Amino acid sequence: MLELSILGFLYEEPLHGYELRKRITALTGHVRPVGESTLYPAIKRLEKAGLLVREAQQGPAAAPRQVLSLTAEGRRELRRRLAEPEGPEVSDENRWFTLLAFLRHLDDPAAQAGVLRRRLAFLEEPASFFYDGERPLRAEELDDPFRRGILAVARATTKEELAWLRTTLADLEQG
Repeated sequence: MLELSILGFLYEEPLHGYELRKRITALTGHVRPVGESTLYPAIKRLEKAGLLVREAQQGPAAAPRQVLSLTAEGRRELRRRLAEPEGPEVSDENRWFTLLAFLRHLDDPAAQAGVLRRRLAFLEEPASFFYDGERPLRAEELDDPFRRGILAVARATTKEELAWLRTTLADLEQG
């Protein structure tokens, strides 16, 4: 999620580390706080891989700041990651939202639709947070009102997402 966020935000415009951290925190900070101890090692990995470069620019104060920007290879890598998401990037809600935040950078509507179809297939599989052996339990089968609440919220969220996915897929396929 962190590397995808870095690539996604830098695809939009060059940023210095502090601004990049603020944007990533706004997108995913409620799930995983983004500290300097995680952000800067990820930036260095991406820089070492040739996906981004840094350039010293004069800041608003006297000290120069390091501005990060994607290389052509970094732009290709972002599009590759968007077009070929791994399993958890489609099944894990937080990873999915990160992927979705940058999916517009994948210029091909057919490729965008392919990613959405993968999420749709995942959501259409019967699932639950609670099971009786191998069988997923429905909310009405639970005595616990709190677990029923979890399933009710999940069902409502999934229903809305399924409707959005189907509408968006239809729009993409109509061109």
